[in-house]
Amino acid sequence: MSLFSADEVKALSEQSSPGNAAVPVKDIFAEKQRAGWHKPDDKALEARCDLSVERMTMTPHASIPVLSIWKKSIKGRTLTDIKADDEMVKYFADHLTPVIKKVLGNYLSNGHWAIVPSPKRRHLTKNFACRIASEIGARLQIPYYEDVAIAHSRQRVGVEFDLGTLPPEPNLIIFDDFVTTGSTLNAMYRLLEPLGKNLFFVVGINNNL
Repeated sequence: MSLFSADEVKALSEQSSPGNAAVPVKDIFAEKQRAGWHKPDDKALEARCDLSVERMTMTPHASIPVLSIWKKSIKGRTLTDIKADDEMVKYFADHLTPVIKKVLGNYLSNGHWAIVPSPKRRHLTKNFACRIASEIGARLQIPYYEDVAIAHSRQRVGVEFDLGTLPPEPNLIIFDDFVTTGSTLNAMYRLLEPLGKNLFFVVGINNNL
């Protein structure tokens, strides 16, 4: 069940935050050096993101509109480095929470909402997406539910999830830290949409631009 009409998705996809130009914001962690999870030679090949440039976009992924506020870039920190930095949890929440409030507007104030992260795969503890979603939920003053979708493998293409905890709220913000192919979010849609949930998909970094 789609929360927005086709015209609303098109309008959001053409706008940035605010206006139609990229908005530079101060990235206080841009110069921080952290040990990566890859060999040095591999880090040069990794996707990167310049978190000092914020751009709100609504991009379709297999017909599902997904809101993001950053996109991959040539320069910036690697995605591995970002996920390894505990301070990035607050940084993501600081920037994503007001964007969600701005986009949902009256939808958020008039509906019964909860926030749900993508399922845990590689990192079962201190999961980056889960920690950000929990922080956003606290700031929006809406419930946070973990393990709504259960992944039984690390597979990301053609994946299917099992249902874990089903939130009673009719409106769900589905959050993931990064989106590349959109397979994870599409699997969340296939799991929850038939159960009558209204789904709004939000990610931090669009890694597919």
